[in-house]
Parts: sequence; structure tokens; C-alpha cells
Amino acid sequence: MMRLLADCRAVMLILPLMIGVTGCAESALQGHSPQEDLGMGIVSGTLGAQSRSAVSSGEQSTVSVVGQVQAVEGGAYLVRDVRGQEHRIPHDENTRIDRPAHVGDRIQSWFDRHGRAVLIRSLDEEGR
Repeated sequence: MMRLLADCRAVMLILPLMIGVTGCAESALQGHSPQEDLGMGIVSGTLGAQSRSAVSSGEQSTVSVVGQVQAVEGGAYLVRDVRGQEHRIPHDENTRIDRPAHVGDRIQSWFDRHGRAVLIRSLDEEGR
């Protein structure tokens, strides 16, 4: 009788462990879950994860905007060009900036083929 109780207790302890192990192994074999796919989409959509081939390969951008800074909005400059049009120029850790611009500064920015600023250069004198 004691042997039977010991065997039952061992089975009761091992059974949950076996269920847990097979559950983990099964979920690993199923592939990606929708949450994992969403997470990978978010990561691959960030600028840090995207290819920097245009900047690193020396590809020259022909699209640029020259204008006066009207406002600084955290990660973007609001610039008015010589025709009076306003442009919002977002920048991030991948944008090269020679020096931070302030309201009233004249800047020129170049964009990659995706419309992101790759270089922002101040056109004002350095001694400001």
C-alpha cells in the first residue's frame, strides 16, 4: 500500500512537469505568433533596423530644402523656405547635424530617397 502511494505521489509531481515541457516544446514548433509578428514589424520599421546603405555608400541626395527655422518641435524643425512654404523636417539619431539649429537660423537639409533627412547643415555663421 505504501509503495502504491509513493508511486501515485511521484506521478502527481512529474505529470505537471511533463505537461509544461511538452507545452513549451509544442509552442516552439508552431512558429511565430501574431504578437511576435507584430513585434518584428515594429522593430523592422524603426530607422535603427533599416538599411543605412544610402548614407553609408555615399549616395548623393539631390533633394534639399533651404529655409529659416520657425520652430523646433523635439525631433523636427519647422522651416519656411524662400517661397514662403513651410516644411517639417524630422530628424533622428541617423541624421547628421553639423550643429543644433535654433529659431531664426537658416539651414539646409538633404533627404534620402525615402524622404528622411540625412544631413542638416547650418547656413548661419559659426560664431552665433
